[in-house]
Amino acid sequence: MNEVQSVTEIAKGISDYGALVIIGAAFIVLSLAMWIAIFKWFKSIINQIIEQNGTATRKILNEIKNQNEMLCDVSEGLRSETQLRLKNITGIAFDLSVEQVCRLIKRIREENHIADKEATRLKIRKQLRIIHDDRNSRFDPFTYRGRCISAFCSDDWIEQVAIVVESEIYHEHGVNNKRAYTNVKMAYDNIKLDFYHRMNQ
Repeated sequence: MNEVQSVTEIAKGISDYGALVIIGAAFIVLSLAMWIAIFKWFKSIINQIIEQNGTATRKILNEIKNQNEMLCDVSEGLRSETQLRLKNITGIAFDLSVEQVCRLIKRIREENHIADKEATRLKIRKQLRIIHDDRNSRFDPFTYRGRCISAFCSDDWIEQVAIVVESEIYHEHGVNNKRAYTNVKMAYDNIKLDFYHRMNQ
């Protein structure tokens, strides 16, 4: 009887310890799964924070860049020496255009059959377009408030000068170079004022 009881106790102990081992193993597996889930959760949170910080940093950098460009634009516009420098450069270019247009008037009178008014009209505008585009190409390297100063020029100026050229070629009192120079100079003085107005708008 004692032998049967001891065997039963041993079997019971083995079965009890086996259950504890199973329970312990299940606890360890659940603990590991929970730790893995927590680490993944923390990793996703950290990745989101890093991504949001990167996006916010890029926005801030773009905003700083835009503000720097605006401040540079404002400071350049406020410096009087910048405007004076540009007025000197553009003034020389417009004065050269006056001389070129006066020579154009003389050349058309001498070389063209001015009785054909339509052909003469087209030639005047073609030549004035060349003068205008050449002057703009010389303005391109210079900037004011972040724009090439050629951006402040207008194609309407060609027609303004063309009207003066035509009026001189077909003037009822004939050829008068002094009058032609005065009228062309007056037209370009108006163009200069328009140009300076466009720069300061």
